Amino acid sequence: MEGIPQQDPLPEGSLLAALDLGSNSFHLIIAKIEHGELRTVETLAEKVQLGAGLNNAILSEEAIERGLACLTRFAQLIESVDVQRIRVVGTNALRVAKNRWEFTWRARQILGTRVDVIYGAEEARLVYLGVAHALADDAQSRLVIDIGGGSTEFIIGEKFEPQRMESLQIGCVSYNAEFFPDGLISRLHFRRAYNRARIESLHIRHNFHREHWAESIGSSGTLQTIQTILTLQGWTEDGITRSGLKELENVLLEFDAMSDIEIEGLGANRRGTILSGVAIISALFDTLGIESMRTSKGALREGVLYDLLGRLTHEDVRERTSNALMQRYSVDADTAALVERRARVLFTATRKSWHLGAGEWSLLQWAARSHEIGMAISHKHYNRHSAYLLRNADLPGFSQHEQEQLAILVLAHRGKLNDEVFVDIPEQERPQLLRLISILRLAARFKYVETLEQMPEFTIQASEQSLTLGFPEDWLEQHPLTASELEQEQRALAKMGMTLEVS
Repeated sequence: MEGIPQQDPLPEGSLLAALDLGSNSFHLIIAKIEHGELRTVETLAEKVQLGAGLNNAILSEEAIERGLACLTRFAQLIESVDVQRIRVVGTNALRVAKNRWEFTWRARQILGTRVDVIYGAEEARLVYLGVAHALADDAQSRLVIDIGGGSTEFIIGEKFEPQRMESLQIGCVSYNAEFFPDGLISRLHFRRAYNRARIESLHIRHNFHREHWAESIGSSGTLQTIQTILTLQGWTEDGITRSGLKELENVLLEFDAMSDIEIEGLGANRRGTILSGVAIISALFDTLGIESMRTSKGALREGVLYDLLGRLTHEDVRERTSNALMQRYSVDADTAALVERRARVLFTATRKSWHLGAGEWSLLQWAARSHEIGMAISHKHYNRHSAYLLRNADLPGFSQHEQEQLAILVLAHRGKLNDEVFVDIPEQERPQLLRLISILRLAARFKYVETLEQMPEFTIQASEQSLTLGFPEDWLEQHPLTASELEQEQRALAKMGMTLEVS
């Protein structure tokens, strides 16, 4: 596509890296492409307990510093990986934190790439992708459960395709803080944790009960630890079983405090959360009718890695999501194509001056295609409806930040502009987003002209805070509606510090 930055094919031996910034631990994986497949060359994990630093949805400075210190160490290991081939995702603790930008922006400076905070449904999709690649390619339906520090993901799927996904606010770190805050062990508190997990999981029982799947798979470090303990103690021959969980529960409840727990197979880094983990998985076994579960080493970080590989080899799930969105809301494909085509012209002309790359073009493409999805609700204020849908829908492949950016672009593509549209965007990112808004607004202004006639050749020049459009002589006089709209656009953009000149 002329003027649009293109990705080079991935050569043999290329390195890819994925970082999973979980509520309990941070995980890093580096893999090499060999004969078209990914071969893991390095893995690293550190217990950070970011979620333990949450108080009233605010991350403490201590927790932020713990996380950044870990990333500083990880950064040394990924120095050899091209920054375009690294993806970093944040999960529940960062989803919940109102001040997540205080962490993610500083993390970006350390790693050289952004942190994509992902919604629960997207986390579930990526977990399943990681598990599916680690297991035999059979036709059986699977229930995959990933117990994290702040949330638990549930997925039913076959082969590489997830079919049902859910994320619940059930996690080892959060449950530990709520039910065992002083580190002391009691049967009463264990039973309260178990009951809470049962109540929470009852909401999904109908869709995830054992009648819907043939086998269950656990993918988290907590479940792998439980399976290791059960096997070493001789309480199970393979995987996690109901009877084995009961044996482990009884043994753990004999201790007075978390710090006292000594049992073969339990590392020091899991000692403080093992009791919460047993309470949660026991409740899930009972609610969902699970009799036994085997574990998989494939999890979120592997899923992120394979998803990144797809993006770099033109198999981006976000493209499928964008196309499905258009179909679901019966978007006028011709109008969307017109806006995308005009946005492409403006982007190509401004990308060097405004330092726009492939990521910005993708956002503009998706915004152009989806800017009218709100028409399915109402023509009046359709941009507001479009923005609401983009912000709140489950969009496979998209991060929370990408959905927020798309929602802002679509909301601001028409009507008045003010600082309120940037409420969820950090100060550092606002200038670039304003440039994309300017492009989309102008592209939308010209869509009605294109339905009647071919747009004229016009010049486009950009500087840091300005855009100049030059039209053929007398063209604006012959198109008074467009001239009037451009005048309105000048006033709207000027309020945001962007100068639009028309001649």
